[in-house]
Amino acid sequence: MKQPKKKDNGLSEPTKSELEILQVLWQHGPNTVRFVNDRLNEHKREVQYASTLKLMQIMAEKGLLIRDESQVKHIYRPASEEYKTKSLLLDRFVDSLFDGSVSNLMLHFLNNKKVSLKELDEIRALLNKSKKNNS
Repeated sequence: MKQPKKKDNGLSEPTKSELEILQVLWQHGPNTVRFVNDRLNEHKREVQYASTLKLMQIMAEKGLLIRDESQVKHIYRPASEEYKTKSLLLDRFVDSLFDGSVSNLMLHFLNNKKVSLKELDEIRALLNKSKKNNS
């Protein structure tokens, strides 16, 4: 059987479907499979309860979720904070597609997406703040 991808910190890298589940739990907090399945059906796509249950069990085995079995209804919560997980995925994305260059990512993004003046001002403010913090 194929082993899940692991990051340097030992955490498995979530798949797209696993990220959808994590997004629900990050947004709404620890919850049951039924709750997660209902949110996926409302906001993403039609998903069978059994499929959500199996995927969340696999995620717990991979270390992506922590399952609280102290009650009749098992409660799942993310094993890692949203910011930490997204940072790891973003680092991998930049490394694999832009050879580790954040500036290449930003240039590519700005050249391929229509950016409003407001967004450009926000980017400038972030860059200025980052520049001050690194001085």
